[in-house]
Amino acid sequence: MIKFGTGGWRAVIGSDFIESNIRCVAAGILAIARKENKTEKPIIVGYDRRFLSVDAAKWVAEVLAKGGIEVWFLNRSAPTPLIMHTVKDKGLHYGIEVTASHNPANYNGIKLFTDEGRDAGVETTSLLEQLIEEIDEVEYCDFDTAVSEGKIIYLRNPFNKFIDDIIELIDMNALRERGLRVIFDTMHGSGTYPLLVIFYTARCTIDTMNVNKDAYFGGVMPAPSEKSLSNLKNAVVNGGYDFGIAMDGDGDRLGIIDRDGTYINANEILCMLYYYLVKYKGWKGAVVRNLATTHMLDKIAESFGEKCYEVPVGFKYISSKIDEVDAVLGGESSGGLTVRGHIHGKDSIYAASLFAEMISVTSMSPVEIMKDLECSREDAEEVAKMEMKAKGLKRYEQAEKPRKKVERERKVDEDKKKLLELCKNAIDDYVFSLITKTETEISFEYNDEKY
Repeated sequence: MIKFGTGGWRAVIGSDFIESNIRCVAAGILAIARKENKTEKPIIVGYDRRFLSVDAAKWVAEVLAKGGIEVWFLNRSAPTPLIMHTVKDKGLHYGIEVTASHNPANYNGIKLFTDEGRDAGVETTSLLEQLIEEIDEVEYCDFDTAVSEGKIIYLRNPFNKFIDDIIELIDMNALRERGLRVIFDTMHGSGTYPLLVIFYTARCTIDTMNVNKDAYFGGVMPAPSEKSLSNLKNAVVNGGYDFGIAMDGDGDRLGIIDRDGTYINANEILCMLYYYLVKYKGWKGAVVRNLATTHMLDKIAESFGEKCYEVPVGFKYISSKIDEVDAVLGGESSGGLTVRGHIHGKDSIYAASLFAEMISVTSMSPVEIMKDLECSREDAEEVAKMEMKAKGLKRYEQAEKPRKKVERERKVDEDKKKLLELCKNAIDDYVFSLITKTETEISFEYNDEKY
C-alpha cells in the first residue's frame, strides 16, 4: 500500500519503490488533476541524484503525457526548492520531485507540490492514496516519442529565475566586501550548482567536497548531522575556512560548521537567522516553529516584543502559519527553514546564502553570534523586569510570590525536621542515663538557644 507522509511517499528501492508503484503514483496525480479540473497547465517533474531517480522521473512523465498533461522536464538533477519555486513563479497547479531527501541510500520517493509551490496537504495526499487504490491499469507512452511530439518539454535554463530571485534577496555587496572563504560539502546531492553560482557571483572563495554522483552517498546518511560531517569539520579547521556548509540530498536541509570546528545545529541556525533579520535588518514579525523545535525562539521573539507560534510537525503547517501571521521566518529542528517573501517550503540554498550574509554583516563567527544573542536576550529580560516595576505593574513581584512562599514553607519543614532530630537525640541520651544509672547533662542548641 502506498502511503504519503509529511514529506511525501518514500520506500525501499526494489521492494516498494518499483516501476509499477511509481507509475501508479503518477496515475493518481493525473486522476487528482482531472478531478480538480486542473489539467490545463503543465506539471514540472524534477529529480535528485539517487539511484533510479532519473528513470522514475521519466516513468512519471510518461503517464502524465499519455493522460494529456504537458510535462516540463529537466535535463539535470535539481534540488527540491527549485521545483517548489518554479510551481510558485510560473503559477502551476502541481510539481513533482523524485527524491527521498535525507533518508538512507536504499530509499527513494516522490514529493508532490500544489498551487503556490506548497507541500501537498493531508486532504490531497489522502485523496491521492484513495485514487491509487482504485487504479486497475496504468496507461503510458514512450518518453522519447512524447518529447518529439511536444508532450514532454525540456526546460531551458530552469535554474536562472530561482538563482536570480535569491540573489535579489541577499546583500551581495556585504558578501563581496567580506571576501569569505567557505567549504561546501554537497553530500553528493542536487543543491550544488545554484549555491556555487550565488557564492561565485558574490566573489566568495568556495571549495567543495563530495561533488561526484554517488548512489551510496559515500557510505553516510545524506543528512547534515554532526555525525555525518566529521570530514567537513576537519576540512574547515585544517583549511582555515570561515565556516563550512552542508546540505542533504535534495537541498532542503542545512548544516553549518564554524571555523573552530563547532557544529552549529538546526535550532541554533534558526535562532541566529531570526535574530539577524530582526536586529540587523530591521524586519518586524513573529517566528514559527514546530513542537519539536527549540523554545529559545520564544524567548528571542519575546525580547523583540514579538510572538513565537507553535505548530504540529510537518513543514506544510509552518509555511501556512507564516502566511497567516506574516511571520519573518519559520523552521524545524530537523534542519529546514524558510523566510518570508521566498518559497513556501524549505530551502537550504537561500538559507546558506542568508547565513553567509549574516557572517559578513556582523563580522562575527556563528559561535560569537550565539553568545551575543544570549547576552541580548538576557539584557532584554532584565529591561523588561525593570519596566514592569517602574510602571507599578508588580508583575515580576507577583510572579515571585508563589516561589518565595514555597521557599518559606520548605525552610519551616527543614526547621521542624532539625528540631525533631535534636529532641530525639536528647531523649535517647536521657534513656541511656536511666539505664546506666549515670548522671548526664541533657541539652541541645536550636536557633542559638540552649535547652
